[in-house]
Amino acid sequence: MSGGGEGEEETTLEFTPTWVVAGVCTIIVAISLAAERLLHYGGKYLKRKDQKPLYEALQKIKEELMLLGFISLLLTVSQNGLTKICVPPAVLRHMLPCTLQEKDDAESQLPKSHSAFSFPGLARRLLAEPPQNAHSKTSFCSTKDKAPLLSLEALHHLHIFIFVLAVVHVTFSVLTVVFGGARIRQWKRWEDSIRKENYDTSKVFKPKFTQVQNHEFIKGRFSGVGKDSALIGWVQSFFKQFYGSVTKSDYVTLRLGFIMTHCKTNPKFDFHKYMIRALEDDFKIVVGISWYLWLFVVIFLLLNINGWHTYFWIAFIPVILLLSVGTKLEHVITQLAHEVAEKHAAIEGDLVVKPSDGHFWFHRPHIVLFLIHFILFQNAFEIAFFFWIWVTYGFDSCIMGQVRYIVPRLVIGVFIQVLCSYSTLPLYAVVTQMGTHYKRAIFNEHVQVGLVGWAEKVKKKKALKAESQGSSHDHEGSSTSAGIQLGSVFQKKASAPDHEGSNSAGIQLGSVFPKRASAPEDNTSASVPKAEGSN
Repeated sequence: MSGGGEGEEETTLEFTPTWVVAGVCTIIVAISLAAERLLHYGGKYLKRKDQKPLYEALQKIKEELMLLGFISLLLTVSQNGLTKICVPPAVLRHMLPCTLQEKDDAESQLPKSHSAFSFPGLARRLLAEPPQNAHSKTSFCSTKDKAPLLSLEALHHLHIFIFVLAVVHVTFSVLTVVFGGARIRQWKRWEDSIRKENYDTSKVFKPKFTQVQNHEFIKGRFSGVGKDSALIGWVQSFFKQFYGSVTKSDYVTLRLGFIMTHCKTNPKFDFHKYMIRALEDDFKIVVGISWYLWLFVVIFLLLNINGWHTYFWIAFIPVILLLSVGTKLEHVITQLAHEVAEKHAAIEGDLVVKPSDGHFWFHRPHIVLFLIHFILFQNAFEIAFFFWIWVTYGFDSCIMGQVRYIVPRLVIGVFIQVLCSYSTLPLYAVVTQMGTHYKRAIFNEHVQVGLVGWAEKVKKKKALKAESQGSSHDHEGSSTSAGIQLGSVFQKKASAPDHEGSNSAGIQLGSVFPKRASAPEDNTSASVPKAEGSN
């Protein structure tokens, strides 16, 4: 091997020291096994803590890693075949992310083009190979006066981008759910205060009448200027998502509406715990990368043409969707307040709203989850694409674009992450429970666990009872038979006058044991009267 840098030659495994091959193999395998063990023990911990939804989300992450591994293997295996697909050079001069002039300028300044944040070996070249090596790589198509459809370097960069995208998406999804879950857990004190009031008998049995217009929930959602204007209602819902998106009165009223609709017989139902479990159940959907998300990636890569600034305009899609989702969720709460306020002036008992799928888009609450999934992925895509370009090609790359297009993208990405974590996701967690249906799987899971636990306890009790009855039954059976036999012996000797007292004692002894055999499953008492009858 020659010295380093541009004059370094490629070396095959035939001429690579064995200690180098073995050492690199050891490091790669060790890191892979450590990651696999970490996921394995993480799954065991979640199962031990009875966190089935989070365990399923971890399994989803494993599936994504397996998909990434398969994509990586496919790209590696097919790279030689792809580089030998030759096309006329004119075909490759259209729909370019950068102009050919910019390509020539970049190649002329290649030694200086690395950004201060670029990693050596990744910028511009897959391997630091001299021009003659590069020519040998393309000699297959050059002999035909054609160009390769996809160069080895471009294939390598695409490989890295797919990996970075998946890692960033999973990381951002986890952070969103963690921060959003922390916000939702702050509502636990509201749940505790409600449950404490339910245990206060002086308040529970006291007759209660509610003036609807004076209720705090109605004041915050219905009263005021523009309460009869649909447009003003939507505007208020839009701004409401930025401050106090869910108040205590909102939580208390929505909680009561859910309980009175789905579990009326259990007013002490832990709505907060159910809501957390439902959010964890949805997390396994959010963390995955579905086919339509990969389709979005393909469309973006297709439209990333020089001069279109696709990467800039596409950054507004997730922020528009996020604001629309937040406004809609706030408006659902407002609609629930309007339904009650327009029908009643005063009601007996507490104010109860009626959940319905009719308040959601197309009568389907799960559309909101689909949009949140898409928003989080697209935001992760924007951030991943930015850092991938920065690391691979440098900050001054033509793909990166001008600074006036870069800064808004970063600001929008941070804004989406913060708003989705602290406002939209908590809103989603509570408002989507106002649909006609609830998550039966979560109820069924807990019912099943409860029934299994109850059955195990009953089984153990029956086993202990059978053991205790079995030992007493053996003792009583032997004593009873002894008493009966003793009675029959004395009966045969009844002709002797001096044995009459003993005979009666034997019969009495036989009648004593049935009284002691009081177990309901013991049938000894049935045989004792029979013996007494024969006497």
